[in-house]
Amino acid sequence: MEMNLCQVVCAVCCLLLYATGSLAQLSVCGRAPLNTKIVGGANAAVGSWPWQVSIQTKGFHFCGGSLINENWVLSAAHCFQSPNAVPITLVLGARNLQGTSTNIQQRGASKIIIHPNFNSTIIDNDIALVQLSSVVTFNEYVLPVCLAASSSSFSGGINVWITGWGRIATNVDLAAPQTLQEVVVPTVSNTACATVYGDLLTNNMICAGVAAGGKGACNGDSGGPLVVKLNQTWIQAGIVSFGTNEGCSVPGIPTVFTRVSQYQVWIENNTNSSKTGFVAYSRGNCGSSNLFYLLFFSITPFLFFLSTF
Repeated sequence: MEMNLCQVVCAVCCLLLYATGSLAQLSVCGRAPLNTKIVGGANAAVGSWPWQVSIQTKGFHFCGGSLINENWVLSAAHCFQSPNAVPITLVLGARNLQGTSTNIQQRGASKIIIHPNFNSTIIDNDIALVQLSSVVTFNEYVLPVCLAASSSSFSGGINVWITGWGRIATNVDLAAPQTLQEVVVPTVSNTACATVYGDLLTNNMICAGVAAGGKGACNGDSGGPLVVKLNQTWIQAGIVSFGTNEGCSVPGIPTVFTRVSQYQVWIENNTNSSKTGFVAYSRGNCGSSNLFYLLFFSITPFLFFLSTF
């Protein structure tokens, strides 16, 4: 009962919203007109996540991404450690990776920009930008997500959503027709998450997961978005980055995401565009999941990328 009251108070009193970017972009970003029902750990409905991108090579999905404006997709740096090795295709508007749909738009990549300080050893600054070969057409199935502005603050216990076409459990591939999956999990404060990952965790990262395990990202979800809803606007807070080699969604071990708000200036400078919508998110800490992590899980695990490579 106390948690419910706290959540209500936070929702009413502790939300702050302001935005930067072009007015045209902000009128579009973060809107999902077909997203009328949210169910964690289930198939996503058609058009629920219109910014979701499947990044493929030779028809094979290997990473996710998110559309941030008509020209650019945001993803993880570790997805492109050999960015010029093979051509990639970016698939937008898809629900199922198998089969056909008139909602799908496909583009090539004209440029891939990896953060210059990406460190593949400690997986820091795990962020990349992909320029589309041509602009996409916005409709109900293809729309950009808003990004968390540099002034955003994410405490523990905030419900966030992970979406992707990755494995649904350790060594369990997503079955045909490979329908986009969605799951809701709480954020975990960096203080609590550091009891698991130690010094490997930096301020450029944000953690999320349930203490009991069983919900979260897995191989193939890398580069995909971690989003939070503020009023009617969806904001990308994180990029799927890494977990542990003990498996996917292991009890007590949250997934680590690149903290998008750390990179507003870098994103703006490299896209050379004011078309990306940035929204500041702040909410008081009304969650209790952090205590669970702090008390019971303090072993630093080995790390693995959440891509299929």
